[in-house]
Amino acid sequence: MQEDFLHYLWKYKKFDFTQARTSDGQSVVLIDPGMHNHNSGPDFFNARIRIGNQLWAGNVEIHLRASDWYFHRHETDSNYDNVILHVVWEDDIEVYRKNNSIIPSLALSGLVDKALLNKYRNLVTTRDKWINCEKNFPYVDEFKLRHWLERVYFERLENKSELILKILKASENNWEAVLFSLLCRNFGLNVNGDAFLSLAQSFDFSLVQKCALDRLRLEALLFGQAGFLKEDSSEIYFRNLKREYEFLQHKYRLRNDQVVQAKFFRLRPDNFPNIRLSQLASLYHQHKNLFSELIRARELNAIAEVFKVETSEFWQTHYTFSKAHKKRTKRITNSFVDLVVINTVVPLKFCYARETGQEPEEEILNILTAIKAESNSIIEKFNLLRPGTTSNALDSQAVLQLKNNYCDMNKCLNCEIGTSLLQAVN
Repeated sequence: MQEDFLHYLWKYKKFDFTQARTSDGQSVVLIDPGMHNHNSGPDFFNARIRIGNQLWAGNVEIHLRASDWYFHRHETDSNYDNVILHVVWEDDIEVYRKNNSIIPSLALSGLVDKALLNKYRNLVTTRDKWINCEKNFPYVDEFKLRHWLERVYFERLENKSELILKILKASENNWEAVLFSLLCRNFGLNVNGDAFLSLAQSFDFSLVQKCALDRLRLEALLFGQAGFLKEDSSEIYFRNLKREYEFLQHKYRLRNDQVVQAKFFRLRPDNFPNIRLSQLASLYHQHKNLFSELIRARELNAIAEVFKVETSEFWQTHYTFSKAHKKRTKRITNSFVDLVVINTVVPLKFCYARETGQEPEEEILNILTAIKAESNSIIEKFNLLRPGTTSNALDSQAVLQLKNNYCDMNKCLNCEIGTSLLQAVN
């Protein structure tokens, strides 16, 4: 038995409230269960309940056992002073207010339909299942599934907004600087994301704007801060980079001792950090107001057009400073643009719109549904359980959020799919 099951019973009135009585025998009439609180404080705010002949309005706290009130030290927390009913599974002790009056308690253990209880236990008992509802998942109503995946995706965007707002605050509300940090992080992919983010934060973004007119100078800034210019090379390009970086380092008192070292190991050559940094330098060399351009671009094709850039000439024949290969243009690929749109552009659009009082949902849905679904083990498993679960990037991002934040944490009763499976009982 988990406490969230009691939350579900109370929120959806899934108990025999015609027989509901407090521990001292007074009838309980549930008029409004209140607003479910997922943060600290009582579990439900502003409930309306009739206890005996008295109408009450206030908060409701829910525990498996009444004694959990004292285990969680609620008696010392003023946030619980306005609790009008203590809903429990097992009423094992009386709970007192500060004025020595007893908080009415309602035990649900004898009021729940056995079929519902069995269905709940079958749902949350793992038994080596990949997800709790894997047997039922293929048969969930299609409309309900799509509605929930959309909601879960926007929840994912809310989570990503936390990092964006943190960077925004540190940059003194400079959205262009925020975009640069996010692009650096995502150009580094999973392997070098943290390293590239530390690079972006090792100097003020205004220096990028000053260097952007000269692509070599901007590459020198990025390569130098990344620590790629410490060795020596006979290549003229390398020497020019090093000379430019030494000038910048002296003029702007640059330090890179806090920059995380980027990795090359187990990366495909096109994802080498020097290749990605050269492409990033080209992007800022070609687009002086990148943030504004991306905010104005409302369709995937318009966004993709912005990212049509390639490395500087030297990297068309090199993957490292020391060894040349046959000339090959190294553009940002469409698949990489998709990743950048998913992980940088869309979260930034969402956060910016919210901060400026706009509603970005329709635009974001149009962009995400135009991108093919990603592929990894989690997404593939969902599609094995139910073919066609993910048909676009919105779906694939949503199932990642669903698996990590609901399924893996056994939060079935906070999930519309889980609650729909239980709703069918009554």
